[in-house]
Amino acid sequence: MATAPDAGGAPLAQRIDALLPQTQCTRCGFAGCRPYAEALALGQSDINRCPPGGMPVMRALAALLERPERAIDPDCGEPGPPLVAVIDEPECIGCAKCIDACPTDAIVGARKWLHAVLPEDCSGCELCVPACPVDCIRLDPAPGLPGAPLGAADLAARAAHFRSLHEARLDRRARDAARRQAGLAARLAAQAGETS
Repeated sequence: MATAPDAGGAPLAQRIDALLPQTQCTRCGFAGCRPYAEALALGQSDINRCPPGGMPVMRALAALLERPERAIDPDCGEPGPPLVAVIDEPECIGCAKCIDACPTDAIVGARKWLHAVLPEDCSGCELCVPACPVDCIRLDPAPGLPGAPLGAADLAARAAHFRSLHEARLDRRARDAARRQAGLAARLAAQAGETS
C-alpha cells in the first residue's frame, strides 16, 4: 500500500479511494474499493476497471495518476445507471444470505423472516443477487436518480454515503468478532478452571 503522501498531501491510495463510487461491488477484481485503490496506487491495476463509476471515475483516475484515458474494461461489466436491489417478498425464505453479502447493511430482516432493502442505502453492488438461493432479488434503476450513468458530483455525494455505511459495517463486524473471541476465551478459561 502506498503510504507516503503525494503532491496532494494525502496518501495516494486514499486520494484514489476518494474518487471511487464506494459500491464495494468487487467487479474490478478486488475485494472492494479500498483494495482497488491500493492496487492502483502501486501501479498494479488499470484505471478502467470500475463500471459503477464509469467514464467520470476513469477520467478522474487518469488525471490523478497521469495515465491515458481508456474505455471501461468490458470484462468488469458495463457502466450504467445506478441500481438498487429489490426483494420479491413472497419468494423470500429468510435465509439472510443477502444480509451477510451486503457491504452497506442496506438489507434488513432476520433469519426466517422477510427481508427488505433500504433503497437509499443500497449501492447496487449486486453481491446479494448470487447469494440468494431462491433467486428472489433483482436490480432496478435507483428511484429518484437519472436512468443514465451519474456525473462526477452525483457520484461523489453517493460515494460519501456508501463509504460511511461500509465503514460502519466493518466496525460493527470487528466489534462482533472481538466479542465472540472474548466469549470464547472466557469459556475456555472457565473450562480450564473446572478441570484443574
